[in-house]
Amino acid sequence: MNAIDKIYSNQMGISFFWKKEEKISMPKVQLVFRDIGFLLTLNELKDFSDSCTITKESQCCGQCTTPQNCRSLLLRTPSDKIDIAVNLDELQQIHELINGTIFRVELKNWIKNVSLN
Repeated sequence: MNAIDKIYSNQMGISFFWKKEEKISMPKVQLVFRDIGFLLTLNELKDFSDSCTITKESQCCGQCTTPQNCRSLLLRTPSDKIDIAVNLDELQQIHELINGTIFRVELKNWIKNVSLN
């Protein structure tokens, strides 16, 4: 774990910076959940968060007796060719992971910029 700087984590996953990437002015964030890893810019994270919001607004299939656990929701990822089947609980955890990551990255950038002035 010495090669990373953790940003945020929850029950679903973790986000972090690779230490070798941190020297770059806008390093990419590694976001890992459900055995899937994404290396994303801040703008891509924000787009991913928007995709979560859109997916939350979609409806589960009509036949579901337990919509909280049914993996009938397709979450668009920052990769144009990959969508992930999730249930509502997973979607909420993923969205919280992404939004917590965005908040902490923006806070870190804000503090860095304030300290320069």
